[in-house]
Amino acid sequence: VQLQASGGGLVQAGGSLRLSCVISGRSFRGYGMGWFRQNPGKGREFVAGITWSGGFTEYGDSVKGRFTISRDSAKNTVYLQMDNLKREDTARYYCAAQLGVRDLQQMHEYDFWGQGTLVTVSS
Repeated sequence: VQLQASGGGLVQAGGSLRLSCVISGRSFRGYGMGWFRQNPGKGREFVAGITWSGGFTEYGDSVKGRFTISRDSAKNTVYLQMDNLKREDTARYYCAAQLGVRDLQQMHEYDFWGQGTLVTVSS
């Protein structure tokens, strides 16, 4: 299974970005998906997660009400819509996949990781 994240870039505070993560190598069906972020010297932080059916989502406290996770099974893609971005959202964002129904917020519950895409928010 390979995960390819894209969509990062430079944006001004208050702006929006949409990240995409394409899963390949295996059927998308059955995989819960998550987004995490990390800055140099810091731990990886849970951002958002979605079950394989799309019927349940979770968000980190710092992004609730601003970020939205969704998935398109026909395209084997999960998205992270990020609105009202803040400087503190600056980080490298990673997508991850877990087989089955497991805790979406825990890093160790994920089986596969993408390479990350960099988001930089300027003031």
